[in-house]
Amino acid sequence: MANRQTEEKITALYERLSRDDDVAGDSNSILNQKRYLESYAKQRGYTNIVHYTDDGCSGGNFERPGWKRLVADIEAGKVAHLLCKDLSRIGRNYLQTGFYTEIMFRQYGVHFIAVANNIDSDEQESSEFAPFLNIMNEWYLRDQSKKVAAAYRVKGKAGKPTSNSAIYGYKKDPEDKDHWLVDEEAAAVVRRIFRLAVEGHGPYEISKMLTAEKVECPGYYLAKQRAKKKKQGKKSGTSMLDKNRPYDWYGNTVSTLLERPEYMGHTVNFRSSKKSYRDKRVKNAPEDWLIFENTHEAIVDPETWQLAQQVKRTVRRTDTTGVANPFTGLVFCADCGAKMYNHRGRHTRSDGREYGSDTYNCSTYCLTIERETKQCFSHSVSTKALTELVLETIRTTASYAIQNKEEFIQKVRSISQVRQQEAVKELKRKVAKAKKRIAELDMLIKKLYETYAMGKLEEKRFEMLSTEYEKEQDELEQALASDQTNLDQFNEDTDRADKFLALAKKYTDFSELTAPMINEFVEKIVVHAPDRSTGERIQEIEIYLKFIGKFDVPMPEPTPEELAAEEKRRQKRIRDHEKYLRQKERKKKIAEGQIVPGEPYALVCQCCGESFHSIRPNAKFCNISVFSGDSLRTYVPRDTSEGWRD
Repeated sequence: MANRQTEEKITALYERLSRDDDVAGDSNSILNQKRYLESYAKQRGYTNIVHYTDDGCSGGNFERPGWKRLVADIEAGKVAHLLCKDLSRIGRNYLQTGFYTEIMFRQYGVHFIAVANNIDSDEQESSEFAPFLNIMNEWYLRDQSKKVAAAYRVKGKAGKPTSNSAIYGYKKDPEDKDHWLVDEEAAAVVRRIFRLAVEGHGPYEISKMLTAEKVECPGYYLAKQRAKKKKQGKKSGTSMLDKNRPYDWYGNTVSTLLERPEYMGHTVNFRSSKKSYRDKRVKNAPEDWLIFENTHEAIVDPETWQLAQQVKRTVRRTDTTGVANPFTGLVFCADCGAKMYNHRGRHTRSDGREYGSDTYNCSTYCLTIERETKQCFSHSVSTKALTELVLETIRTTASYAIQNKEEFIQKVRSISQVRQQEAVKELKRKVAKAKKRIAELDMLIKKLYETYAMGKLEEKRFEMLSTEYEKEQDELEQALASDQTNLDQFNEDTDRADKFLALAKKYTDFSELTAPMINEFVEKIVVHAPDRSTGERIQEIEIYLKFIGKFDVPMPEPTPEELAAEEKRRQKRIRDHEKYLRQKERKKKIAEGQIVPGEPYALVCQCCGESFHSIRPNAKFCNISVFSGDSLRTYVPRDTSEGWRD
């Protein structure tokens, strides 16, 4: 019965080929391994043969599809014999290979044969040298790994791309495999992604838009390109082409594309690494990357790339309107420095009419307004007023810069020089002070050591003092290095005025404030608390523009007509405010029961002092008595025919 069960089990023939084995020629090819093992099985009379194959898989990794299927069949009790060409085909990790050959195969009663090594598990003497073969196989893999890693480092440090394929948006140059060319079809999608990001759309939102528009995702697009090359007879990878999900874009995919400096024309090497060939590859920190600038044609310019990073870092939440506020992350309180919150909503008046509100206010004030220890105070400003002010600032500054180029550049440079001189003066004082203290500490440490060497100071005391001095010296040296770096940056000639001019010339229409315009022009907006000392609500708002900061455009003196129009507007504001106060007072009297809506008001005549009733709350005279010059004229109500009388 046992023999019949054994005969019903399969004879497994396992073949593996890695890229490193290609150097050995065709002797290790999958086809030759199959012929070799089939011939041996036939000589031994083994039947029911099943092949398990891993093509292009490393021996240092046991996560191979063919091997995992073989192990599953062994654990299910389906395998009677297992044949391979040699032990290195099983694997090159001597610990794991030894586990399978010495423990697992015996546990499940599998007859194992490594033909070329003359190893047969039924013959105990033949397996005595197997551990040494496994160690030699791993040594070979370790040696190959060192050679590949060394070549990888040399190539990466030479500024050549270390990735096997070009990233989405590029393709390899047919004449130089280490040079990338722009793939215009994919590059158009990349440019659009960056444009949408600059407009304020997040990665998740962009991915939904691309999916809805049926834009091919990078994985599908690249696999399709490889399939075309393979069809044309060119060598290509073996990526699977999933035809069922060609338009599946994900927020993480878009986010990764936006973070790649390669789109500025740079080569970025050593994004990931691993300590040993046994370990999994891990991502390196950005400061450990090696970046070579301007090695291939750029798809997006550096300004757009930097702007996309800035916008991407700002969290934008949509409210019930479904639209994120474009000023998110740009508006700050002038008093506490906190960000200002945007408040939108719908409200209902007493007469049932609805109206909307859209304002900004200090987040510190909003979060602590109901606490006993309220912090900061209201800085409320309407989004409409903010939008108009920002648009006017951008329009006037850009127009002035373009029309008065030389004067604008000189003004920006003069402002920059004043700021630099103040900052440089302070930094120079700090640097000089730090250098002086470091020199003093060097002298103190030297004298301390001499005192200790002469036996005048205990060892414990010496160690304590020297440790303190060295710690202070290290801290000073770090601070000095940072200050010196800042000082060097101040000395660099950066023409910010030209950058702003180039930005201003990009736009020809300043009639409407758009999200890209805000993100490209505005650095930050600082809102001050309103001032009511003059009887009017006046609020200062500082707008800092990219490259030039807070810039005051020289304005011409207002004309008499403009002054008259402004005075007219001021008088209207006063009248509107008085009307508001009257309405507020009326509501208060209604609440207190002094006034019943719909009934005449009980008033006192300012002429004769008699009480009278009127439907107008602001009536001052009974029978509407008025003064005309030196005489009093009284108007008789309309139910009489007398009219005016003296």
